[in-house]
Amino acid sequence: MDPKCQCLELNDGHFVPILGFGTYAPEEVPKSEALEVTKFAIDVGFRHIDCAHLYQNEEQVGQAIRSKIADGTVKREDIFYTSKLWSTFLRPEFVQPALEKSLKNLQLDYVDLYIIHFPAALKPGEELFPKDENGKMIFDTVDLCRTWEALEKCKDAGLAKSIGVSNFNRKQLEKILNKPGLKYKPVCNQVECHPYLNQSKLLDFCKSNDIVLVAYGALGSQRLKDWVNPSYPVLLEDPVLCAIAKKHKQTPALIALRYQMQRGVVVLAKSYNKKRIKENMQVLDFELTPEDMKAIDGLNSNVRYYDLLFISDHPDYPYSEEY
Repeated sequence: MDPKCQCLELNDGHFVPILGFGTYAPEEVPKSEALEVTKFAIDVGFRHIDCAHLYQNEEQVGQAIRSKIADGTVKREDIFYTSKLWSTFLRPEFVQPALEKSLKNLQLDYVDLYIIHFPAALKPGEELFPKDENGKMIFDTVDLCRTWEALEKCKDAGLAKSIGVSNFNRKQLEKILNKPGLKYKPVCNQVECHPYLNQSKLLDFCKSNDIVLVAYGALGSQRLKDWVNPSYPVLLEDPVLCAIAKKHKQTPALIALRYQMQRGVVVLAKSYNKKRIKENMQVLDFELTPEDMKAIDGLNSNVRYYDLLFISDHPDYPYSEEY
């Protein structure tokens, strides 16, 4: 990895840049834009790129990475690329083929990190959200410990340098950590995390097990009609964040990103706006005071933007527990 990069060491000895670029965009955004903005993000200094099969843009994101390698901007080993195993592929026999499909779309030989996207399994098949004739999600039942063993095999095969999870609660993490014959611990748990949902209990649990917390939705949320509860307050308009931003002559978004970094949380900044992508790199250039951090801690109000209520009756739905 680039020595300039501020990184955290993972429990398997690999390093992850503490600031990542999120590549998800709503369906109405043309896929070609993923190519453009990912190239731009690499140009301005992002080295950690977060994507997923679910986002349906791995081909474009892979193309961006490869073009920046081809033009000499970066080497493959400078880039930390994350992909995610979607819920329709959680049966152990589907795990490696799913990763191989992502690699084929990306035209890369390996991913730096492969994570289970969501702990609730859905009916296997090509449809990302399989529904019955009444429009209800069709669930599958999978033992996540078996899924995890299949991920361990992907690491041993060199297809993924590191393996982890996403959207897991404490009990679900413990299930894997306590699995007899565990070969590799998850290196991370990627969860929604921002000043209104600061995940302090889950963060403490992860730190105590040498698992890195990765924050998505760190700027609140894009108002995605199917995904996000629209009645919630807009994080970046919060008066406390705005006051701290003014004091530091920074934007509220940069304050929200910096807050995570200073807690030892890897933070993803998702934007398809070039001015803001460039601006988000400035998070490395200033520091919040302990008083600032305390004030932001005080904003926690358990506002979960991405509550995924359409699968809330799944036995493995993760958000019914306190954390």
